[in-house]
Amino acid sequence: MARLEFDGHARGAVEKVAVDIKDLVIAGWTGRDVAALNHHIEELKAIGVQPPSRVPIYYRAAAQMLTQADSIQVLGDDSSGEVEPVLVGAADRLWVTVGADHTDRKVESYGIAVSKQMCAKPIGRIAWRFEEVEPHWDKLVLRSFIQEGGPGNSKRVLYQEGPLAKIFGWQDNKRLPMATVLFCGTMPAIGKIRPSPRFEMELDDPVLGRMISHAYDVQALPVIS
Repeated sequence: MARLEFDGHARGAVEKVAVDIKDLVIAGWTGRDVAALNHHIEELKAIGVQPPSRVPIYYRAAAQMLTQADSIQVLGDDSSGEVEPVLVGAADRLWVTVGADHTDRKVESYGIAVSKQMCAKPIGRIAWRFEEVEPHWDKLVLRSFIQEGGPGNSKRVLYQEGPLAKIFGWQDNKRLPMATVLFCGTMPAIGKIRPSPRFEMELDDPVLGRMISHAYDVQALPVIS
């Protein structure tokens, strides 16, 4: 079990929200845009990941993998993040935040379900009430940035961007069980999938003029054989 704490933003007010999470579900290949979905499948094939048996597909992972920290540790240099909208099932309502399905790509090439269990899953510390964004869910925008270049020459690069209209319509599924976190899918990378020492993510609400953002550093631990 993992305990998550959010600043729950409703219009004109902020409340402290704490939720004990028992189940973590990560949805894959949720795209409504067939071209974008096929592009994501192809970009994963390019790094050795075989296509899924069905789409969408739902992977289970340990709730303890969830983190709201500013940094994570991974083994080796083969992991990368993917920005996703995240639904959190609390006792009284659904909350929406942003998260990263950080995944070990080397492991993913031979076992997708196993790869989901290899890396921490960072999520934001701010959440919105689902009912406030439900009417314009498709207009919410996901965005992520990575850091490229060495010391003294690093730059912030746009890595993913797109509206939730390209992702499966989770607003049609309002029965997320209490104490469950659902990662709802991602956008294709701009360029190839690649690692970064820092991952920044945003969920932008252009209708209500607000944004949830979270960033984390990635410390790669040495692989010793």
